[in-house]
Amino acid sequence: MKHQAYQSTGFSLIVGAFLVIVTMVMHPSGGSMERILSISKTITITHALAIFSLPFISFGFYGLTHKLMDTRKIAVLAFLILIFGLIAAMFAALVNGLTVPYFLGDYAHRLEENREVLGPILNYSFALNTPLDYIFIVGCCLAIVLYSISILMTHTIPKWLGYFGIIFGIFVSIGALTGFVFTSLTGFRIVTFSIAAWILCAGFFVMRTKPDAT
Repeated sequence: MKHQAYQSTGFSLIVGAFLVIVTMVMHPSGGSMERILSISKTITITHALAIFSLPFISFGFYGLTHKLMDTRKIAVLAFLILIFGLIAAMFAALVNGLTVPYFLGDYAHRLEENREVLGPILNYSFALNTPLDYIFIVGCCLAIVLYSISILMTHTIPKWLGYFGIIFGIFVSIGALTGFVFTSLTGFRIVTFSIAAWILCAGFFVMRTKPDAT
């Protein structure tokens, strides 16, 4: 890749990380049907931002993959795993962030008479959202660990980012073994902010790739 390509992909990582941070700051807590209807605009905006960030993140990690390319192709494996995680994030945001508020909006003035029907449908959507969230978390965390290993092996990016990614993966593993609820709003924010911080740093270093290093 040429120097300009690293600049654009690094900038794309920074933009994607910024959008993710804004999304999590604005992300409201859920609740009853009435609660969802009252904050439907906020839910739609935040999840639309989340979906909007995914192409930027994907393009940015494409540049990072090229920067960390070696004979073992660990970065390529990390990129493929990451894409699976981002696809799961897209479907999770689409279901709970866009579909549910739109669906409930059609029954805004008829909630009581349709509560018995709407309840199981909403429960199903929330149940569907949980495994999608876990696929996103596992995919991103595993990809970051693999990218971090590649960083330590290729020496193209400061080693501390590689150690940061591996330590992050260890903490996530400990959380999984101790029953930490990653899909709660607090748990999801902690993990997502950590992922965004790693992406932000990676984007900065990709942007700083010098012409003679390409």
